[in-house]
Amino acid sequence: MTAEPITLSSAHTCNCNHDDAETIVLDGRTIPHAVRHAAIFGALEAIQLGFSLDLIAPHDPLPLLAQLEQARPGAFTVSYVERGPDAWRIRFTRAA
Repeated sequence: MTAEPITLSSAHTCNCNHDDAETIVLDGRTIPHAVRHAAIFGALEAIQLGFSLDLIAPHDPLPLLAQLEQARPGAFTVSYVERGPDAWRIRFTRAA
C-alpha cells in the first residue's frame, strides 16, 4: 500500500472563515510519543511552498530537527518562536 501525498490548497471554497495564509499550529504534546515524529513529518509534508507550520513541543526538538534535515535537506527554514521552559514553539516554513 502506498501513501497518497496530502496537499493543502492555496485557497478553498467552503464558508468556514479560515484563512489559508494563517500559520498552522500543531501541538506535538498531544500526539502519543510512539507516533509523534511520524505525525509531525506527515504534517510537514502537507505544507506547500511558502506556508508555515508552528510546532509546539514539550522539549527542544533537536533530534526531530536533525531527522528532518537528513530526510529533507533544505526543504524547510526553521526558527524558534518560543524557547521553554515548559514548551518550545518552532516555525517550519516550506522552502523547497
